[in-house]
Amino acid sequence: QVQLVESGGGLVQAGGSLRLSCAASGVTFRVYNMAWFRQAPGKEREFVSAIRSSGGTFYADSVKGRFTISRDNAKNTAYLQMNSLKPEDTAGYFCAATSLGGTYSDTKTYRYWGQGTQVTVPS
Repeated sequence: QVQLVESGGGLVQAGGSLRLSCAASGVTFRVYNMAWFRQAPGKEREFVSAIRSSGGTFYADSVKGRFTISRDNAKNTAYLQMNSLKPEDTAGYFCAATSLGGTYSDTKTYRYWGQGTQVTVPS
């Protein structure tokens, strides 16, 4: 059974940092493309960042230069380091995984999803 479990969310002041983790089980993690999406109340889920099995990375313009995605295949875990956080980064953050190709920024590309972790940056 495939399971993705996010952790690391919380409340942080503007300008602060958080590191999110996504622990995967039930998959051959090293062959999976991983991604992070976020969803604020009343808004659609939006792409944040992705990392391919090959290690290639992609970022939404809104987080480029502030967020860094990485993976540790030995630990079956993907990470999202978030620096210089802003109030507009407040959202539920979701980890996603796929073993297939596809558009990295499209939610439809990903077969497996975690339950999400909340990030709150007060204004």
